Parts: sequence; C-alpha cells; structure tokens
Amino acid sequence: MPSPYASLLVFLSSAAVLVLELLAARLLIPYVGNTIETYTAIIGIVLAGIALGTWLGGRAADRTAPRRLLAPLLVAGGALAAMTVPIVDVLAVGLRGTGAATTVILSTLAFLAPAAVLSAVTPVVIKLQLDSLDHTGSVVGRLSALSTLGGIAGSFLTGFVLVALFPTRATIRAVAVLLVVGGILVAIGLARSGSERALGRLGADGSTPLLGIAPIVVALLGVGASLTTNGPCEEESAYFCLAVRDDPQSTTGQVLWLDTLPHSHVDPTDPTVLAFTYTAWYGDVIGAVAPDGAPLRALHIGAGGLTMPRYLRSEHPGSTQLVLELDPLVIDIAQRRLAFAPGDDITIVTGDARRTVTRLAAAPDPDAAFDLVIGDAFGGIAVPWHLTTREFTADLRALMAPDGVYLLNIIDHGPRDLLRAELATIADVFAHVAVLERADERGGNHVVIASDAPLPLDAVLARNRGRARDDVIVSGTALEALIGDARVLTDDRAPVDQLLTPRPPTPRPGAG
Repeated sequence: MPSPYASLLVFLSSAAVLVLELLAARLLIPYVGNTIETYTAIIGIVLAGIALGTWLGGRAADRTAPRRLLAPLLVAGGALAAMTVPIVDVLAVGLRGTGAATTVILSTLAFLAPAAVLSAVTPVVIKLQLDSLDHTGSVVGRLSALSTLGGIAGSFLTGFVLVALFPTRATIRAVAVLLVVGGILVAIGLARSGSERALGRLGADGSTPLLGIAPIVVALLGVGASLTTNGPCEEESAYFCLAVRDDPQSTTGQVLWLDTLPHSHVDPTDPTVLAFTYTAWYGDVIGAVAPDGAPLRALHIGAGGLTMPRYLRSEHPGSTQLVLELDPLVIDIAQRRLAFAPGDDITIVTGDARRTVTRLAAAPDPDAAFDLVIGDAFGGIAVPWHLTTREFTADLRALMAPDGVYLLNIIDHGPRDLLRAELATIADVFAHVAVLERADERGGNHVVIASDAPLPLDAVLARNRGRARDDVIVSGTALEALIGDARVLTDDRAPVDQLLTPRPPTPRPGAG
C-alpha cells in the first residue's frame, strides 16, 4: 500500500473513534444524566477498546496477511458504529437513571467493540508498511503520530462543528456509512493493485477474498437498524436533548425537559402558576421581600421555560430582569413552544453564566445592583460546579444591592453533603443564610436564601402557611449544625458530582 494511503487510513480510522467517543455522551446523557461519571465511563471504555483493538489487531496482523484485514475491519467498524444507536436507545430505556453502573454497562455494550475494531486498523497498517527492519522506528513513529493527530482532528471536528450543526444520530449514521464505503474502496484498491484478482474472487493462492458480500450485508443491516430508533429528543442542541410535554395534572400546563429532567413548568395562560415545589418556595421568598408587589431588579442564572421571569413580570410589574442561559435553543423553545413573549423588561444573554457574571463583577454598576438573584442552572441533577464556588458567589454579591437576596435551588439526598458544602460556601460570603425545605423529607429540593441584610424568615413562613404548606426554614444554630464540618467549595476544589447523593429514580428539579 502506498504510504499516503496508509497514512490516510490510520488518520481517518482514529478520527472516527474520537468522533464516536464524543458523540457517545450525546447518546447517553438523555438517559443517564450529565455527570462526571458519565464522561468517566465513556472515556474509560473507549480507551479500553483502543487498547484491546491495538493489541488484537497487531496479533492478527502477525497471523494473517494484513492486506486481507483492512477492508473487513473498516466495514465491521462501520456496522458496529451504526449499532451504537439502537443499542443505547433500546437498552437505556429500561436502565434509565439507575446510577453510574448504567453508564458503564451501556458504554461497554455500545462503544467497546467499535472502538476496538477501528483501533485495530493502525497496527495492521503498520505491519503492512514494514518492509525493512531498518525503518521500523520511523514507520511506527509516523503512523502512531498520525493516529494521534487523527484523534485530535476527530475531537475538534465533533466538538466545534458536528455537534452544533447536525443531530447526533444522523452524524453517527453518516460516520458508519463512510466507514463501510471506505472499506469497500480499500478492498477495490487492493484488488486492483495486483495482489488479488478481483473483488469477491479468490486470490492467486486460493486464499479467501479481500471482502465478501456477507460483511457488506451485515454492515447495511447495522445502518438500517440504527434508523429504527429516534431517541427521546424532540429537539437537540449543542448542549441538551430537549422535549416539551403536557402536564398530566393540568389542562394548560406544559413541562420543558432537558435530558433526563423536567426543568420547568409553564402555564401559558397564567404566569402566576408555580407548579414545582421549589418555584413556589421562590414565590414565598419574593413575596416576603417585596410584599407590596414593588418592581425588582432581578438576575436569573438559568432560564429554562422562563417561569420566574414571567412570574415577576406579572406579580411585580415594572421589574427589570437579566436572564443568563447557556443554550440558545432553550430560549427559542420558550418563545416558540411555551408562549414566552420577549420585551424590553427582560434581557436575555446566552452563553456561560460564569463568564457573564465575572465580566459584570469586574466593573459593577451601583445604580444597577440586583435586588434578587435566582440560581436555577442545572447540568444533569447538579448545579454546574463552577456556579457553586466561593469565587462565583462573591462575584454575585458584588452585583447585588446591600439588601439583595440570593436564592439557589440545590438537589441532594442522603447525608446531603453537597447541600452542606454549598451552605458553607454561601455562608462564607453572605452575612445571613437559611435554607427552605420540606419538613417531612431530608432529601430532594432545597432553596438556599442568602443576603447581607437580615432575612424576613417569618414572612416567608407566613406565605408558605398561606398556601397550606408546612415547610420549614433552617437557620441560625440549626444551620450551623447542618453545615458541620463541610468544606467551602472553591474554584480549586469543587467536587460537586462526588458530593451529591442522588435518589433513584433520578431526582427532578421541579418535583423535589
């Protein structure tokens, strides 16, 4: 095989492995959640596949003519890549949200084999290129470097281009088809080189053909199988799998789902409806802070269905609001499918909230200080770690009025180590901190309330009781006891996913 063709094969097969690795997260997260465990499992399993494929591919190349292996490896790799879609979509439904083990199992079943088969291409090509021991080092070094460069190219192409432009499943199917076509072209090229007679015929020595019909049929069946499932996404962005579903308990309510979680409940006919428990707690606090319906200047970290901006627009007319949302498609769906009406009173900035807050905090405007900050951003079942730290909290404080109030929704269960750490962090920045939670359950949603001014906790509980609720507020010495020895979260140490204790089935921000 000419050196340029060999180099191209190694480069492209390695790129395909990394494309599949990055897209694996896109397939799995809607079922198992967006956590560090998800990425850890995927990376570990794909690396295992690369190691296994490199080892077995080298052994096979020593025992079989390497020319006969290349085309079948590419075709098989394409077939297995296509099968990742139905494997995940079919099996993940029954395993949804059952913990880190689910991710490891699904990653193994779906991605170990294609990663191994495609990684076997490199040692096979190396064996094919070794015509002299005098050049072993340069050949192995060059092709190994090209394999790494292919992986880098596949990573950049996927993360910066493909995810933003194309649906995940369509991209995987396209990669699968390209691998199958590439295998066929390799078989044809090798057959025409003179070492074999023709595609599908026996070689001059009576050995097996380079590529028979059966592998191609299997590959096409794999691609066809991938077309039989669609996954849980109604719409897909660079960040989330999104769906809008009717609320079964309301004739007019709708729920916005991001990946595995219902993130927002919206009643387009009545913006005062706060159906999720934690949003109703927001309403209790807001009503206590501004009981006369006075306008507020509010900052929202996370938009969802824009439930709270609608509520403030209705209950506190004249309020000015800044909404920070990572995903532009979330805003688009809120307008297009959840009847959100844009206006001059609500400014929406898309992009990472940490960057925007840091930029604003670098030159805060005292005349535009926020009376209210609502933290409701979630990546999976946890607040993104960089939005939990002391540094971020201090930046928020710099943007707030002296009597401004910070509300943060935290989900935690069991020993509630994440909640305790976040309370310790916020108490390290604000003078007054409390947490509003259910009286009869230690786990679920908790709304942290913080300010440099004394908190109107009695008024909050009065409004809560007015809704026939018996929730509790933990503050003072009881809060100190709850925090205990929890460490403050910082930009240098914020193990949010490790501190979080989930509850199976996966807890929901709205239902907690």
